[in-house]
Amino acid sequence: MDRLADATADRIKPPSYENLRATLHPNCVVCSPDRLWGLALQFVAGADDTVVAEFELDQAVEGYVGWPHGGITASVLDGAMTNWLFAHGLTGVTAELKVRFRHPVILDEPATVTACLKSVSHPLYVLEAHIAQNGQLKARATGRFMYTQHAQERP
Repeated sequence: MDRLADATADRIKPPSYENLRATLHPNCVVCSPDRLWGLALQFVAGADDTVVAEFELDQAVEGYVGWPHGGITASVLDGAMTNWLFAHGLTGVTAELKVRFRHPVILDEPATVTACLKSVSHPLYVLEAHIAQNGQLKARATGRFMYTQHAQERP
């Protein structure tokens, strides 16, 4: 980076994670703490530049008996990757989501979702997320997110 770019980068402070999430996702079914019928996942910084949330799904999201609907599992993975972007002062929309279901997530048992960045070719960010439960990989996803400057107002 040249000196001008370095000086500009030093002056620009990305919005805080909480501010981005609260402003742009106030009613998100995955991460909003205030949504009555939401999952209310709380993402925190993890090891190796990840975001992590511990959660437990209940019968309100059941598909087959004892398992969440696959769309809920996919939403948790997508939400983790979106929250990784927020944690880094970025906003983006899901352009592609590929989910691999290895084993069913079990309802009413603790699970963990983790997301990390795999590559960047601005404006495209490729992220990966996985859900583990009882030491077993349950599902993983790769998401391609298109960077966008997003405002709270609808277009």
